[in-house]
Amino acid sequence: MAGRPAWQHDRVSRKGWVLFVALGVIWGVPYLFIKVAVGGVTPASLVFFRCAVAVLLLMPIAVYNGGLRGLHRHWKPLLAFTCAEIALPWFLLSRAEQQLSSSLTGLLIAGVPLVGALLGWATARTSGGSGKPSPAGEKLGPRRISGLAVGLAGVAALVGLDLSGGDTWAVVQVGIVAIGYALGPFILSRHLAEQNGTAVMAVALALTAVLYAPVGIAQLPDHWPAGKVVVSLIVLGVLCTAIALVTFNALIDEVGPVRATVITYVNPAVAVALGVLLLHEKFTAGIAVGFVLVLAGSVLATHRSPGNSAPEQVASAE
Repeated sequence: MAGRPAWQHDRVSRKGWVLFVALGVIWGVPYLFIKVAVGGVTPASLVFFRCAVAVLLLMPIAVYNGGLRGLHRHWKPLLAFTCAEIALPWFLLSRAEQQLSSSLTGLLIAGVPLVGALLGWATARTSGGSGKPSPAGEKLGPRRISGLAVGLAGVAALVGLDLSGGDTWAVVQVGIVAIGYALGPFILSRHLAEQNGTAVMAVALALTAVLYAPVGIAQLPDHWPAGKVVVSLIVLGVLCTAIALVTFNALIDEVGPVRATVITYVNPAVAVALGVLLLHEKFTAGIAVGFVLVLAGSVLATHRSPGNSAPEQVASAE
């Protein structure tokens, strides 16, 4: 059908599958490299360098595309998005991985769709006395409620079977990260949807880099960190941030925003596999049970009926 966007067709193109698989791997590896990086630099230094490297790559693209024009008028939601999606989560995630394994952290973050479903329900309102949900949110049906229950059972399995009392604060930090990752797309879709995506991310990363620069630079180690730490910082900035965001935008263009969110269900599997294979982390009973329950719950909790026209979330920037 001429003039119809590619993603409105039922079948996913070969390009769409390539982008999907690539992004599934790209956003499954940050937990591995964060775990390696925090072995040689502080969380503040990690966030600063990751953002700074990505800004060097993305800002020229944003300037070339003219995406920065008029963006300053939206500084309030842009600042809120920066705090919710990048500045706070990336720092807390790095701190948490100083105690938790990369595979366990990746699985806990897989609960983001569960938090997103709750946010969608919490923001559901009726407008004009019509009794219809407003675009701000949506109601939960039996299937989605069961998904939340299953997903929470998965998180409970992870926490109850794999963690000790000393890991409590680390789990709380990951929980805050999950809330931020779910809240960020809400801000993006409600207040910044008309803005250039690359420009929004470039500015958000730049603001975060400036925020963490004083502490991040002051906390640099006295000696040059190990090679694997340096490589991890570069990979996090180039591959897991800059290239990942460009790939995600291309995926949305190719398969649409609804199908693109399915990437959320692939990342944890990659995180677990890499943690077990490369860092020799244990594949425990908690991970086995929690993996199945969290992902199954996320799929159910984010299910949309054919008649539901509420706006979709986009996946978070890991």
